[in-house]
Amino acid sequence: MVSLRRVVMVLFLASGAGHPMKPHRLSLTHSLVLHYGLYKKMMVFKPYKASQHDMCRFHSEDYIDFLQKVSPNNMQGFTKSLNTFNVGDDCPVFPGLFEFCSRYTGASLQGATQLNHKICDIAINWAGGLHHAKKFEASGFCYVNDIVISILELLKYHPRVLYIDIDIHHGDGVQEAFYLTDRVMTVSFHKYGNYFFPGTGDMYEVGAESGRYYCLNVPLRDGIDDQSYRQLFQPVIKQVVDFYQPTCIVLQCGADSLGCDRLGCFNLSIRGHGECVEFVKSFKIPLLVLGGGGYTVRNVARCWTFETSLLLEESISDELPYSGELYRFQNSFWLIHGCKDAVCTETITLQYLEQIRQTVFENLKMLNHAPSVQIHDVPSDMLNYERNDEPDPDERGAEENYTRSASHLKLSQRAASSVTESSCRRLPMSSMMVTMTMTKRVMLKFEPKGVGLEGDCFVSVLCRCYQKQMSCDVTS
Repeated sequence: MVSLRRVVMVLFLASGAGHPMKPHRLSLTHSLVLHYGLYKKMMVFKPYKASQHDMCRFHSEDYIDFLQKVSPNNMQGFTKSLNTFNVGDDCPVFPGLFEFCSRYTGASLQGATQLNHKICDIAINWAGGLHHAKKFEASGFCYVNDIVISILELLKYHPRVLYIDIDIHHGDGVQEAFYLTDRVMTVSFHKYGNYFFPGTGDMYEVGAESGRYYCLNVPLRDGIDDQSYRQLFQPVIKQVVDFYQPTCIVLQCGADSLGCDRLGCFNLSIRGHGECVEFVKSFKIPLLVLGGGGYTVRNVARCWTFETSLLLEESISDELPYSGELYRFQNSFWLIHGCKDAVCTETITLQYLEQIRQTVFENLKMLNHAPSVQIHDVPSDMLNYERNDEPDPDERGAEENYTRSASHLKLSQRAASSVTESSCRRLPMSSMMVTMTMTKRVMLKFEPKGVGLEGDCFVSVLCRCYQKQMSCDVTS
């Protein structure tokens, strides 16, 4: 039995109320985690807020500057920019938009930094996973792509990062960002066809240039259930890990692939969705777990609470614990069995599954070897652990309100300060990658930048110290 150290999880208490993905699902998840007592198995950290500089690691300065300035009160003066940056319909302007983006992005970024310094082996941010955002524009309820920014941070220390996406929608923003590099392999399981958003993710989209065959898409039909999903997911991921040999994994756990999701069309149960998380965890590779889609709020909270327990290796009751939020589950007071299957609209045949599996495996055979890079020193981390700025008084008030509602949840703000830069070997910035957006290629540059500790959301870090340690020692 491996010893438990810590786990990182990000939850918003009062931010982004106008966002279409209903951030209240995070508060509901937080309530279940507390009342199941799972917080006792985790170290809890207050997250950093990502700065404009941090977001510009991937996004254009004009776009981030626009997000920082626009508000419901002045948006009439930004008509041209709203069209240019695709903000309006499925990505509306709401009060606190930039603050919302800063919090979930900073939390994912902190989780990546914790993994880099080996403070934890598993970092969770259920508020992250917004995989549609592009370099120059918002898309599909996503404004800032916290996944890409976190992966860029991980690549400072890890020669190969594997990205796995089990959201019902294709992870197009992440795929596009790393389409030309072999340093990141993207694998997405999603609904494809019949003009389903975002319309990308054909199995023949395999990457380009040095990234050719390092992009893997598994398009699925309506109504796929646990058994059919498992028959594809487990052999494909095992093969990918064997071929690519990642030193870190990022897992996007969009819960809109559950049955009865308002925008979904799959038949996955909470247990089936959790099996994917548990299977990825079984490789004992450093893991960043993120949220994503999910539009039936009570089922999203059930799913992510159950998966938190799986990552902690803690058994919890199927009967929901009593709390002030219990009424929101609408008289279905069960954790795993509270999510019922949707009506299956298509028959998933063994022939269909085998056809997809064979095509995917043929693409994997084109990977000759796991790419390697030389190890050199790199600039300091995006997050500066040494920063000791005093928090804003208003932020402290928010923290006090939180403490009163969960006084038994202990916060540790100084645990990361003991980490030294020499504790890990680092990778060369010159071999990072080139991002591709709208046929443009831009070399990413990094500069040290500190980010404050203010915020009313909290990162709880789930960490495991595995007996099997992943080495960053690679040869050129």
